[in-house]
Amino acid sequence: MDAGTDTDASTDTGGAADAGTSTGTGASPGRRAGHPYLLSLTTMALWGVAFSSSKAVVADVPHTVGAFLRFGGGALALLVALRFLGRGGPPVPVRGAWPAMAAGVLGVFAYNGCFFWGLSLAPSLDAGILIPVLSPVLTSAFLLVTGEERPSAGRVLGLGLGLVGAAIFFLGAGGGAAGGGERLWGDALFLLSAVCWAAYTLAGPRAMAGMAPLRATTYAMCAGAVLLGVLAAPDLPATAWSQVPVSAWLNLAYLAVGAAAVANLLYYRGVRRVGAATASLMMFTVPVINTLCATLVLGESFGRLQGVGAGVLLAGALLAATRGGPRGGARPPRGPGGQSRAGASRARGNSSNVSSSGWSARGDGMSAR
Repeated sequence: MDAGTDTDASTDTGGAADAGTSTGTGASPGRRAGHPYLLSLTTMALWGVAFSSSKAVVADVPHTVGAFLRFGGGALALLVALRFLGRGGPPVPVRGAWPAMAAGVLGVFAYNGCFFWGLSLAPSLDAGILIPVLSPVLTSAFLLVTGEERPSAGRVLGLGLGLVGAAIFFLGAGGGAAGGGERLWGDALFLLSAVCWAAYTLAGPRAMAGMAPLRATTYAMCAGAVLLGVLAAPDLPATAWSQVPVSAWLNLAYLAVGAAAVANLLYYRGVRRVGAATASLMMFTVPVINTLCATLVLGESFGRLQGVGAGVLLAGALLAATRGGPRGGARPPRGPGGQSRAGASRARGNSSNVSSSGWSARGDGMSAR
């Protein structure tokens, strides 16, 4: 990216100021070490609750409308935040904004189009297991195949377990009292969501390099929201708006402001200061939080075979995320916050390589999350 976007990254409070504190000269060790973990855990809680909240919305409005309202609202919230927190800086040229918007097509539109469609067919419990756990498995598998990570025995074993667990989970979704054909199709859509998120994880950091997190997230979400609006257009007139309960609007407000806007910004700030590897391990709290919400609030459940598959999948993903790493001499990809070359060099000392965990420093998702 050109110097203009790098300068913007240094002035946008969405992330550059935070990046400064993570490597800065005056911050105390306690301040740098304790605060970011709370930010990351708060993000995981927001994302964990979002699965069940999204399912509740889909019960009252068409899934296309629910996705559009969530991310249309999230885009508006981020535009307001950018207006008041962007703190000027040179404007990002069109050629600098397009890559971030293209990333939004993948990470917001494609991911959430599949996700909300899946929610209309299957429980949120399945989504909360498959998407946040299978996404890093797929990402790590791609990095191993392309040679960007070393094929350690632990990493390969973890990926193998993850894939076996996913297969068992799908077998459980297709039969038994808790399963069925419709649920199986919904889980297949969640799998596509995980594929979209894994692809976004790999492409997003480079696409949004050169911009601060707030600005990059805003561009990506606006682009995705516009396409979700096009997808929802046929269903908007047919929606019985007068019959949409207050609870659905409250859920949408939470999803737009809390899970889509605030969670992304908190995750960006946390991952800049604790590193992508540590932040990615916190992601494994999302299925736990979602399981509690789905079972206690929505009364969802899955069969014994799906439970076994979920356990094997989680164990494999955790093993894959904590074993292996980039090949020696490989240059770590630039973070999605787009630090300047000098900023990236400083941050490299306290941030783990994205590929060491299979996650990027991007959370939208779990925007859907």
